[in-house]
Amino acid sequence: MQCADSAGAVLRIDLDALTENYRALQRQVAPASVAAVVKADGYGIGAELVAQTLLKANCRHFFVAQLGEAIALKPALPADVPLFVLNGLQPGAEAQCAAIGATPVLNSLDQIERWSALAHRMGQPLPAALQVDSGMARLGLPPEEVAVLADQPERLAGIDVRLIMSHLACGDELDSAFNAQQTANFEALTRHFPDVPRSLDNSGGSFLPRGHFDIVRTGIALYGGVAQTGARPLRAVVALEARIVQVRTIAAGAGVGYGLTHKCERESRIATIPVGYADGWPRHLSNSGSVFIAGIRVPIAGRVSMDSITLDVTHVPAELIYPGAAVELIGPHQTIDDVATDAGTISYEILTQLGRRYRRELVVAERVDQKRSIMA
Repeated sequence: MQCADSAGAVLRIDLDALTENYRALQRQVAPASVAAVVKADGYGIGAELVAQTLLKANCRHFFVAQLGEAIALKPALPADVPLFVLNGLQPGAEAQCAAIGATPVLNSLDQIERWSALAHRMGQPLPAALQVDSGMARLGLPPEEVAVLADQPERLAGIDVRLIMSHLACGDELDSAFNAQQTANFEALTRHFPDVPRSLDNSGGSFLPRGHFDIVRTGIALYGGVAQTGARPLRAVVALEARIVQVRTIAAGAGVGYGLTHKCERESRIATIPVGYADGWPRHLSNSGSVFIAGIRVPIAGRVSMDSITLDVTHVPAELIYPGAAVELIGPHQTIDDVATDAGTISYEILTQLGRRYRRELVVAERVDQKRSIMA
């Protein structure tokens, strides 16, 4: 835990926004149910924090990517709430997965064989999901392996198949013809498993104008990122604010930062904030990104360093620029998607890289008209 004066910046996490986003997505995809993807430590927000918040909103399915994430999160979930491991299991990890009660997503015949063998040794059925490859060519059973399972159902002996799933390659593109193709492929592949719940859609898929099968696995949309090109995001869940540590005047023609890549065309005022790429602020924003001070756009001047960023504040009224003045990096004037666009990346990367040096505050509602901040 860091006190306000020791942290370089404050990351505020709005738990009410997270809950509202979940409920909005649930309304959107009904009668399908919404599952929360909490991999990468809940997209950088905190997997346990996200899970506990969404449990209160009646979320009953959670997904992580790796077994290690499941080991950390499973104790925080009720025993009857399934936690799926998307990447399946490495050879030899089956017993550990079964011991914690996680549900592996089996992606290949060899993973199925190992999970079935463990069920045989334990003398009891073990739950699992099956992932089929409907066209993304990443994880999942290709069509020829699905055909093997259809012809040899004994391969699934001892496995309680709880879900059949796949993943959209172009779900964030509303007009992509491949979405319809993948949907058709998925429907064809899952005919071999009647009466088993199905899941195809991610956050982007939840905005497609069609049905959504049984479970929608939502990630970025929950956390306030744009899930589909051109779509309006739901409520912002994170805000990031730094404080100026130094202000100085630079002569015309002088350079700023490593490599002196920013040249002052006139006498300029340069402010420094204690945030850098070690805190997850992309180095690609050097000389191109921006922040906001009192609603005024301020460009980054020079390279983003490991622990600091320099800003050209020459055009900002002097009374707003002083050590301790607030600087908005993510907030009402600049979303995570705005930052990602400037950095040439996606909001997922911005969120998941936000560092551990920030002081984290949780914002929750006490009353409709009042909120309080709690230090995480």
